[in-house]
Amino acid sequence: MTDFHELPPVQVLFVDDEENILKSLRRLLQDEEFEVLTAGSGGAALQLLQEAEHVGLIVSDQRMPGLSGVEFLEQAKSVAPQALRIMLTGYADINATIDAINRGGAYRYITKPWNDDEIVLTIRDAVRHYRLEEENRRLAAIVARQNEELQEWNANLKQRVLEQTTEIRKKHEELQNANERLRESYRNTILAFSRLIELRGKKLQNHSTNVATLALNVAKALGLSAEEAETIHVAAMLHDIGEIGIPEAILHKLPEEMTPTELAEYQRHAVRGQTAIDAMEDLREAGILIRHHHEYFDGSGFPDRLTGEQIPLGARIIAMADYIDGAMQNLYGTSAMENALWKVGTELGKKLDPGLLPTFRKFLKYVYYAKTEPGGKELAPLGKGDEAEQSAFEQVEKELKPTELEPGLVLAQSIYSGTGMLLLSRGTQLDQAKVAAIQRYYRLDPPTTGIFVWSRQKKQQRH
Repeated sequence: MTDFHELPPVQVLFVDDEENILKSLRRLLQDEEFEVLTAGSGGAALQLLQEAEHVGLIVSDQRMPGLSGVEFLEQAKSVAPQALRIMLTGYADINATIDAINRGGAYRYITKPWNDDEIVLTIRDAVRHYRLEEENRRLAAIVARQNEELQEWNANLKQRVLEQTTEIRKKHEELQNANERLRESYRNTILAFSRLIELRGKKLQNHSTNVATLALNVAKALGLSAEEAETIHVAAMLHDIGEIGIPEAILHKLPEEMTPTELAEYQRHAVRGQTAIDAMEDLREAGILIRHHHEYFDGSGFPDRLTGEQIPLGARIIAMADYIDGAMQNLYGTSAMENALWKVGTELGKKLDPGLLPTFRKFLKYVYYAKTEPGGKELAPLGKGDEAEQSAFEQVEKELKPTELEPGLVLAQSIYSGTGMLLLSRGTQLDQAKVAAIQRYYRLDPPTTGIFVWSRQKKQQRH
């Protein structure tokens, strides 16, 4: 229900040329909730209407000198069109009443002499009617304004949606780029850890990289998810992290050459490796694989003497990759690979899972053959295309300066920093990021030689 007390008080204007009537009306209505204004003529009333702001009801006598009541109400309709109008008449003149209604837009008419109670009720009803109309106009104005705003909003909605969509897409791309930078930093941190492990001795150079490459390819070939394959790859890169701190004198011995005390110290490295990375939540799954990569298939391994499929698949994969790379002893070529496979064969069902060997066979040449890269992609078109054209070309090593490198080249030799840290393994195909990284390394810790890559050149004819 409308609270009219919040609205400004309504002004009621009485117009009559008889002063005593105006005084009588003022006394009669002095306790009402509206303000009473009076004027002695139509002209004075019109002037007052120009100045007053809240006249809601005009009550005018019909017979006045100058402007008659009908003429005044007709002009007042133009000055205060929202105000209600009532005619006071002391004559039974139907024509004047009709004119008051038609020309002056009278709301009602009251005959003289009036009944005080009736005129008070009539005035109250008119004031209340005005207030209701005023409130309706206010609400209608609000609705009209809101409709205009809604129309404007609808007109601009498509543009706003496009702008917001563009902003959301931009934020999404920024978030993706930030996440990719975090993932790249994470991968580079793992790589840095593995290279620090390999710095402990010459025989360990490339070991973590080779084991990780083998393990990753086998995991993918077995149909493991990308997340599982990545966990195995990270664990393989860090599988020897627990050996840090073990004296070199122990590490240079085979297990069967160690004293019981030395063997106990050596066997702690699997659990120590898990513990070393357990503080990082993202590495905990990899830590489990590191713990179990020395479990043997027959249950004679350590630290928990798991058997068969009790050993996590990732740990079994890393164990075979670790054993193969140890058997290769950093040698390359078919004879070294066949020797490693022969050694693996003697341990199937004992230390190693026999079900993994067929898959490993597929990927050994991609890690240890000089002219192929991990994943099996040949580094040159040899063996493909026209045979006559192929026979006319050969692969040769070529030494380049860092500034001469370009994407697409393949490393013929691994790159080590001046202080002996492995930077990139042989067989790696360069992209723009790797080229930039090599150039940066050559400024930070320059090697003594250039970069050896595979180059395709025409064979020299012999006569």
